[in-house]
Amino acid sequence: MYKILFVDDDIALRNVVSEYFNERQYDIICTASAAKTIDYLKSTSIDCVILDVDLPDSNGFELCTSIRQFSSVPIIFLSCYTENDDRIKGFLSGGDDYVSKPFSLKELELRINVRIRRRYENQPPELLKFGELTIDTGRLMVIYHGMEYAFPRLEFDILTFFARHPNQLFTYEQLYDNIWKQPINESRHNLQARIGKVRKKLCDICPEKEYIRTVRHKGYLFVP
Repeated sequence: MYKILFVDDDIALRNVVSEYFNERQYDIICTASAAKTIDYLKSTSIDCVILDVDLPDSNGFELCTSIRQFSSVPIIFLSCYTENDDRIKGFLSGGDDYVSKPFSLKELELRINVRIRRRYENQPPELLKFGELTIDTGRLMVIYHGMEYAFPRLEFDILTFFARHPNQLFTYEQLYDNIWKQPINESRHNLQARIGKVRKKLCDICPEKEYIRTVRHKGYLFVP
């Protein structure tokens, strides 16, 4: 399930777009606020942003430039302006695509899917290093003191997500949003059990360290 952030001040259009994508099993968030757009992108995992040029509290090009300071999420501009200058502004500000209003919902969906696939296909592997601990995202391996350890995919994704956000506290709901790409719909015990398996494996590999820590009644964080 892809999570889409649709940013437009036209309420009627937001309702039409939301209905279309919900029917096709997308998780879509709608807003007209630039400030809320930044908040959403910093608090949850978004797969693609559809961004109008004219917003009540900002210019879409300026908002795109701000987003590019901390995120590489695909951004598709949506605007009634068709001049080449506006398209160029969109690309120069960091946009990935530009769709003119009025538009085909099916075409927009296809463009979203293309941009998301390209993003994940082109994502380079990383070596996340914390002293003797290395997480190899290319080979899906955990390495400690030269020894390699394999994790099941979901458990590896949990560990990688934590390692990419060191010292950042995540609630149970945020972990579901970012790793499972959907709101929390299973018991909290299920989530705790999944993370518990990751913690136990890390403890077996490096018993002198406690990388993933519980913050009582709040969530978890990764401490390098």
